[in-house]
Amino acid sequence: MTAGVSFYEDIKNELASIKSEGLFKTERVLASPQSATVKTTDGRELINLCANNYLGLSSDPTVVTAAHAALDARGFGLSSVRFICGTQDIHKDLEARLSRFLGTEDTILYAAAFDANGGLFEPLLSEKDAVISDALNHASIIDGIRLCKAKRYRYGNNDMTDLEAQLKLARANGARHVLIFTDGVFSMDGTIAKLDEIRVLADQYDALVGIDECHATGVLGAAGKGTHEHRGLIEDGKSRVDIITGTLGKALGGASGGFTSGRKEVIDLLRQRSRPYLFSNSVAPPIVAASIAVLDLIEGSQSLRQKLVKNTALFRREIAKAGFDIKLGEHPIVPVMLYDAVVAQEFSRRLYDAGVLALGFFYPVVPSGQARIRTQVSAVHEEGHLLKAIELFAQVKSDIEVKRK
Repeated sequence: MTAGVSFYEDIKNELASIKSEGLFKTERVLASPQSATVKTTDGRELINLCANNYLGLSSDPTVVTAAHAALDARGFGLSSVRFICGTQDIHKDLEARLSRFLGTEDTILYAAAFDANGGLFEPLLSEKDAVISDALNHASIIDGIRLCKAKRYRYGNNDMTDLEAQLKLARANGARHVLIFTDGVFSMDGTIAKLDEIRVLADQYDALVGIDECHATGVLGAAGKGTHEHRGLIEDGKSRVDIITGTLGKALGGASGGFTSGRKEVIDLLRQRSRPYLFSNSVAPPIVAASIAVLDLIEGSQSLRQKLVKNTALFRREIAKAGFDIKLGEHPIVPVMLYDAVVAQEFSRRLYDAGVLALGFFYPVVPSGQARIRTQVSAVHEEGHLLKAIELFAQVKSDIEVKRK
């Protein structure tokens, strides 16, 4: 059988090239739930610094119990999409709860947050419209925008002068509707969008504002509502952001599932025309029930978020004292800058051997020359976990030459 021989040889050669450059990514296989520490399949225990488990709820007993109860009462899955026979009462309950929490009129659930962004732009925008995207937006936003016919503009990361220039250009080119879309928190840097300034510009140029809140919901704001609360864009309980997309797979329990939230007419149209919603199975009942339990916990107490803030401040302060360059900020995403891709890979490997799970990121995930170990702090970490991890970072650094700014 000779068909496709050259194709497979090309694939093998590309993989060999990635390996020879020291950039081949391997998966860390775990045999435990997500927590401050995790166990590997060979029984080793590692301090976990690379999970999106910001509030430590992915294995919280209350959340797990809610999932078990839904498994018994509503079944494992629905074997269907929402508009056929894939909607249960708990799906509507979760959508209503998310809307209330975020300060919006309605919410639609998706199988994944990637699908929420992938199914957002095409039903809402036509060739008559324009979408203006931050240069560092997540891949799901980029892919979702590619699927629509609107004219595309891009502005420099958090650069309000450039955003205004793109707004002027879109208006000069006769755009009917203009949507500015940004990550609330940029996942590789932990930078928080200047959402209040974006709203001012949007109002000035009659534009809509949309945000991806995957790394912000449950984390930012006095009540954990997200970037719009953090930037003062909730008034009388109502969001001043037009469209919010987010995930159930990070702070809100860590499983899977995503959502889009906004004005009722927008959500109604997405239910009619958003392809990932129309052609993907609905979110599994245990995940839905567990997510409702998560919202109960978040709305009932701010203790987890407050501990997360405390842990983040401690880790940021002490990792900098240990001689590492970090991206400044206040978010629990703390990029430890190593700049060189091969160094980042080797550093991550040695951390793993020393007892820390923290991965290296490099081009094309981040710009060339900006390789890093992206660390993520959780409310489930104790001070001892964080200080021990920093000690091991310093130990690895003593054996590897690390660039500074």
